[in-house]
Amino acid sequence: MSKPVPFDWGALTEDEPLTEHELEAKAQDLLAQMSLDEKIHQMSGDGSYFIEGPRMLRAYNPRPIPAGVNPRLGLPGVQFSDGPRGVVMYNSTCFPVSMARGASWDIELEQRIGDAIGVEARSQGANFFAGVCINLLRHPAWGRAQETYGEDPYHLGEMGAALVRGAQRHLMACAKHYACNSIENARFKVDVKISPRVLREVYLPHFKRCVDEGLAAVMSAYNRVNGDWCGHNNHLLREILKGDWGFDGFVISDFVYGLHDGKAAALGGLDLEMPFTGHYGRKLRKLVESGDVPQAIINDAVLRILRTEIRFAQIGELERYDPHSVVSPAFVKLAREAAAKSMVLLKNEPPSGAGLPLLPIDRARVSRIALIGELADIPNTGDLGSSQVRPPYVVTPLQGLQAALDGSGIGLDYQDGKKIAAAVEIARDADIAIVVAGYTYRDEGEYIKTLWSTKGGDRDSLRLHPHDEALIQAVASANPCTLVVMVGGSAIITEAWRESVPAILMAWYGGMQGGFALVDILFGTLNPSGKLPCVFPKSEDQLPFFDKNADSIEYGYYHGYRLLDVDGEEPAFAFGFGLSYTTFEYRELHLDQETIDPNGMMTARVEITNTGSVAGDEIAQLYIGYVGSRVDRPLRELKGFTKVSLQPGETRQVTFNLPAQRLAYYNESRSEWSIEKITYLVYVGSSSAGDDLLSAQFRIVEQ
Repeated sequence: MSKPVPFDWGALTEDEPLTEHELEAKAQDLLAQMSLDEKIHQMSGDGSYFIEGPRMLRAYNPRPIPAGVNPRLGLPGVQFSDGPRGVVMYNSTCFPVSMARGASWDIELEQRIGDAIGVEARSQGANFFAGVCINLLRHPAWGRAQETYGEDPYHLGEMGAALVRGAQRHLMACAKHYACNSIENARFKVDVKISPRVLREVYLPHFKRCVDEGLAAVMSAYNRVNGDWCGHNNHLLREILKGDWGFDGFVISDFVYGLHDGKAAALGGLDLEMPFTGHYGRKLRKLVESGDVPQAIINDAVLRILRTEIRFAQIGELERYDPHSVVSPAFVKLAREAAAKSMVLLKNEPPSGAGLPLLPIDRARVSRIALIGELADIPNTGDLGSSQVRPPYVVTPLQGLQAALDGSGIGLDYQDGKKIAAAVEIARDADIAIVVAGYTYRDEGEYIKTLWSTKGGDRDSLRLHPHDEALIQAVASANPCTLVVMVGGSAIITEAWRESVPAILMAWYGGMQGGFALVDILFGTLNPSGKLPCVFPKSEDQLPFFDKNADSIEYGYYHGYRLLDVDGEEPAFAFGFGLSYTTFEYRELHLDQETIDPNGMMTARVEITNTGSVAGDEIAQLYIGYVGSRVDRPLRELKGFTKVSLQPGETRQVTFNLPAQRLAYYNESRSEWSIEKITYLVYVGSSSAGDDLLSAQFRIVEQ
């Protein structure tokens, strides 16, 4: 692979930033200089299907993927790089997967990760990052769950917007896959049936949030929505995205199979076919010449691309774009921080039912640790699909523990767990046994089937493999001080063994520094602060219907924690749940007003105290319930969250500002958003579970 070269915007760069008027004039001028062939060339990838296609099967996106390069006019075009765990090209920093970062609930941290990704992409020749994956997790069996942030639209939107802010300091960012993409194996064929209200309230708000943040591009999904392919979908692309939301960026297709008909795609609002020409190019030219596609459609698409490229040519931090910036010590440190802050402590009890909880491990009281499980000794950063990052190294849990215990006098025994009797033997002689269990690219991820192998796909079960469950039970029987570290991309059902162990830690796919981050949590160097971005059910019966091979499926109004709430079901671990090595108390919830008008703002304030003995971070969450609504609405739904850091004994007041507009529902009979003049319940606390929440109420009244 050739050495990466920092990207240069070329003829688009100006000495001084352009005003919007000047930017538009420059885009119009460039358009006027183009022939029809040059315009159409802007609308598809530059590579050859027959040359680049086989190369992509061997190694996806090892260098920027170009589209619309025009040497005559000095246009560098789109230089595409994928994500979202980091820059896919070359050997870049591998961050934890998005679901893990969603568990951090840390907006500032995600923005810093976006900044790092932007620097690394620019330093390696890209000007476009297609890693803002914000598809809603409808069901945790979805194979690509690891690529998104969670199940809640509000949480998704805020995390996605943070990544956009960070990345777009340096390059164009693209959100995907628009829309209703939440089944992997059937992604090329499935037709999602969905009502206007469910579409607008549940599956699109996070995309609009990123558009409002100034998003450069949107990638259409493979699936259909209400009968129309997403890449051809006039309702999604022209009426909602470009019309209702006023999106002035451009729309690109998902790769290869994102288009089925060039005419339908062009008329439907698809601006750029990627990664090479299939249905555009000469076919599109003939459609224009025959009058089947108006030239105004072509001009609009090309102007959107040019306008966006010129806008982003005016931004950047040139002194930072250097190959030496890639996998720099600062970015490696950031990857470790992100992995540690993403881990969710699900259970932490005293092993004997009395005394101190199992974690953090007290080095003074431990002389030997048993580490068990095949996943403890393999690089396991997520699937091997389009999101695969190729870091120069990956720190495994075994390597992390070896480094932490070197010279400490504490012994470490490792056994891969394939033979349960051997695992039990080392567990019995240890002060603490750590079992690492979960999934790899073989179990979940982007579904890639070739003549040689099958990778990823949707999960058939949310439980651990039967051997892993038996291993955990056997080890826990031999050693009451057993910790289970789970690795995976979304919810895992733990009912078969949860009561047998005193401690459970959800580590997700932790990126290249995951092993060091795990050690940071285990020994208390960092206090765990992660919270679940999706509900962990007791049974798959608590979740929506899921068929990974469906030709057609209906997406309803409820899923995740909102479905369990309305059904009166109790999960194993609630949405927003996560333990700490300290404790927090919420009290004195106050609202600044008893009533507001439909254009007003309600402010809620709550006091949070660290009642434990160590410093910690708490994710305070605000949910809203509805009293007397004329339409079906959730028992409660997330409408705000914030992170607060507290020293032992410290109390801080946390403030939430809630615009009334955030409480609107989509009125299908009027095709507009409506705000009900009713009573609203405000819940604030540490998770979505009712027992964890304080409550107050206010009303929205006529202005």
